[in-house]
Amino acid sequence: MSFVFEPPLTPSVAVAGESLRFPVRRIFCVGRNYEAHAREMGKDPSREAPFFFTKPADAVVDDRVVVPYPPLTQNFHHEAELVVAIGRPGFNLSEEAAWELVWGYAVGNDLTRRDLQLDARDKGRPWDWGKAFDNSAVCGPIHRASNVGRMERGAIRLSVNGAVRQDADLSDLIWSVPEIVSILSHAIRLQPGDLIYTGTPAGVGALAPGDVCVVEIEGLGTLTTKIGGALT
Repeated sequence: MSFVFEPPLTPSVAVAGESLRFPVRRIFCVGRNYEAHAREMGKDPSREAPFFFTKPADAVVDDRVVVPYPPLTQNFHHEAELVVAIGRPGFNLSEEAAWELVWGYAVGNDLTRRDLQLDARDKGRPWDWGKAFDNSAVCGPIHRASNVGRMERGAIRLSVNGAVRQDADLSDLIWSVPEIVSILSHAIRLQPGDLIYTGTPAGVGALAPGDVCVVEIEGLGTLTTKIGGALT
């Protein structure tokens, strides 16, 4: 097969303790999946049906990569998240069957242009410009589920320049990992390489050039991102 120009390389993230990399096909994100975060965003934290948004696969960024301060925003936020990596295809799955699709887990940071997101929300428009921009899906090395087990509880924290801003537990998720995977599988056919960012706890806040943001999830280690200067 011939192309009019060389196709881009497949986006990928590291695998913990291995030289292999995990190819990224699609990135799904769950909105407002912790009660306290729903409240801080001015929304009802009741257990309504979850909603999803997406990021482009090439928005993925590895651990310890410097992320430039993005254009068009003056309110650039961090969001600590557990990332679920899908390793098998699946459609219309039960919650128990959903576990079988989970290849592994990683520490994630869903970077957000909050001012653009809120403006779009208030106008009833899609969130893309606030969420789906370059370098917006920071993802640490993926740990195989066969090594770490099922991630149902464990501390999740985020600090900026050493000061803790987000501090919660994975057991606080409104919709658990198998529920999220099952619900998604009833809407689309999940495929190997899909990543799911499962939502962020309360405490989201602004980042500035020079900030060092560290996310930690118990059992998965840390994810460090330094914010660089604005793109020119």
